[in-house]
Amino acid sequence: MTMKIAVIPARGGSKRIPHKNIRQFVGKPIIAYSIAAAKESGLFDGVVVSTDDPEIAEVACAYGAEVPFLRPKEIADDYTGTNAVVKHALEWFIGEGRAVRYACCIYATAPFVSPRYLSDGFHRLVARRSSFAFSVTRFPFAVQRALRLTSEGTVAAMYPEYAGTRSQDLEEAYHDAGQFYWGTSEAFLEGHVLFSPASVGVVLPRYLVQDIDTAEDWEEAELMYRALKLRDEPTP
Repeated sequence: MTMKIAVIPARGGSKRIPHKNIRQFVGKPIIAYSIAAAKESGLFDGVVVSTDDPEIAEVACAYGAEVPFLRPKEIADDYTGTNAVVKHALEWFIGEGRAVRYACCIYATAPFVSPRYLSDGFHRLVARRSSFAFSVTRFPFAVQRALRLTSEGTVAAMYPEYAGTRSQDLEEAYHDAGQFYWGTSEAFLEGHVLFSPASVGVVLPRYLVQDIDTAEDWEEAELMYRALKLRDEPTP
């Protein structure tokens, strides 16, 4: 059997937003949305939350995830990347004699993640035989027309060669949407480079993307989420 797991990193030491991974977001802990999307997708043989915090583990289990281990302290600090977290989870499964072919890292603070795009990512990964497939979205403005502020407060073009080019004539640019990262177990275990020709992008609409690092980000994300729910409610 080709085993697939979702790994949701959720350490306990968030500083800018305390208890960020289990903070209430429109009525339930924000991590619950990632767990629900993974389970509703029907893609995974296991939905695992990797945490060093017993309180987060308890919440995760209450919403249907597995927490088969607590993450070691050495990979639960501010400098540990998600690749190391997924690698640790895969090595735990290997140690249990359970071979995993594909893994998907889903961020705990990604309330807009959906089964549709998780499925799209998996099928792109397999069809293209890629190392990774992950969520991306378009920049809302041509990055080639970016400005910089000088030390005197004046404005300068960051890319002067494009200052006179119409925005519609410039190549569209994308950025990491910070929702999910599909990969083969080999890619995670061997530390393959994410931003490379061996990866494929899964394009999300901008209205489904919101980075949540500050209190302002949180409020904006809740407003976006409520607006989407109002849009999707059936008309009386």
